[in-house]
Amino acid sequence: MTTPTQIQQEDKSKVVWTAEATHPEIAALTREKLREVTDPEIGLNIIELGLVRDLVIKPDAAKITMIMTTPFCPYAPALLEMTRKQAQDATAKPTTIEMGLEMWDPAYMEEGAGADWGLF
Repeated sequence: MTTPTQIQQEDKSKVVWTAEATHPEIAALTREKLREVTDPEIGLNIIELGLVRDLVIKPDAAKITMIMTTPFCPYAPALLEMTRKQAQDATAKPTTIEMGLEMWDPAYMEEGAGADWGLF
């Protein structure tokens, strides 16, 4: 089975979720709902930041793999819960979040999202 990391294009900001192949409409809706979850310290949403690394939708549940911008993010508990709730609303399935092991990189940001930071 191919993992989202293997599917990723050379552009690190474009993550292809597993659900985009299995449930494209739900994945698109979930992506839009997750744009409402904003990192209060940075002021960008979690999709712009590239924090949601995967979404898997099964018949009875959904699972998100997510990372934080820093291992000691003081807003992590709140961001994780807001993300879980928004995804659960979008998928209409009980949703869990698994913390990914990769370290966040500014290259994960959507094109143009880092302009205010002078990154791109």
